[in-house]
Amino acid sequence: MKSYKELEAYKKGYDLVKAVYEITKNFPKDEMYGLISQMKRCAISIPSNIAEGYMRGSKEYIQFLKVSLGSCAELETQLSLSQDLGFCSAVDFIRVNDLNTQIIKLLRTYINKITNRFTLTATR
Repeated sequence: MKSYKELEAYKKGYDLVKAVYEITKNFPKDEMYGLISQMKRCAISIPSNIAEGYMRGSKEYIQFLKVSLGSCAELETQLSLSQDLGFCSAVDFIRVNDLNTQIIKLLRTYINKITNRFTLTATR
């Protein structure tokens, strides 16, 4: 793979950022520096850490993928909270949460593959 931009998790993460920006437009204005800001930061962190880790390479890459995974977990919590508070519709919640879940699965797969590659290399 020539670029992190070819990674499916990066592409979906980038789409997730746009989706979070879209749904938070309808949140109450008093959440501008609360939930809106936090959700945007979490979403941006996902593809950003995939990109940075990819460029650094090796073992650091795994750490950056784990940071992205943690941001996905944070965002999952914030999405649930925003729906429970009535800030986003069920349709928006499902759409964005499903995308987040897809990214979580991809990140776990990447982490496992890279970890196994290091384990195999170390035992040779």
